[in-house]
Amino acid sequence: MSTHASDPLAALGSLPGVADSVDSVRKAVDRVYGHRVMRRRSNEITSEAALRGARGSAALSGADWALEEVRRRTDFGGDAEARTVGAALRLGAEAGQLLSIWRQSPLRVLARLHLVAVGDAAPGPASADGALKAASADGAASASGAASEEWGDSVGRPRQLGETVDEPLIEAPLPDPAEVAGRLDGLSELIIAGGTAPALVTGAVVHGELLALRPFTSYNGLIARAAERIVLIGSGLDPKSICPAEVGHAEQGRAAYLAAFEGYLSGTPDGMAAWIAHCGRAVELGVRESTAVCEALQRGAA
Repeated sequence: MSTHASDPLAALGSLPGVADSVDSVRKAVDRVYGHRVMRRRSNEITSEAALRGARGSAALSGADWALEEVRRRTDFGGDAEARTVGAALRLGAEAGQLLSIWRQSPLRVLARLHLVAVGDAAPGPASADGALKAASADGAASASGAASEEWGDSVGRPRQLGETVDEPLIEAPLPDPAEVAGRLDGLSELIIAGGTAPALVTGAVVHGELLALRPFTSYNGLIARAAERIVLIGSGLDPKSICPAEVGHAEQGRAAYLAAFEGYLSGTPDGMAAWIAHCGRAVELGVRESTAVCEALQRGAA
């Protein structure tokens, strides 16, 4: 049996233009990791990347706040936009805590991410730093008790027949719960089995599939982008989580994001290649963002 036959994701790596995207992303990531600031201040770059990535992901989900507003705010429990930003911050912090579980049980991780996203939906004060810290491995365990009553018992599990989905950006037809369950199982099996596909390809597929399925009643876009981040970190492409693809997805704009996602939904070779290239460009723009942070720190301006 060929490698491509046993590893469907590897076959995507041979689509036209995908190898070039993979190579371009690797070179960009290597450059920022080689920056002299990374040798002594990598933790600061990681923290700033998490903040900026959360801002970008929230923007795509309808909460397009300025970075300084995200940094300044002390309450993420008010209106829907504030809750979206708070959820994005918590997911950004949680992503790096779940790598070992992801390789063994991706579905557990996805359930956890939904729990974390919804967990602080009830009004309550939380600074940006506090929201980042609140999703630590221990802190998130108690999030279920804080979940807002508006979500009922749907938190942390795939949606059931008759349940609606709150996802303001994605208007594609919604697969029924049975299809969602089957496709999630298939995605999980691919991740657990591992394979030879580049991290960019795997991350793009995980992201696209979760957007297509929208398995939860809320925050699916945020979770899809957080899952892509987990893949990029866990694969070793971005082990310090300093290349926030969410920044690049937001920078390319909602229209471009949706157009690329239509390519994923089409399932055609050209469509899939376009989606993977879009995700690759998002990582490169995230690299550019963190490189600018490195330069600012080097100048003493940040």
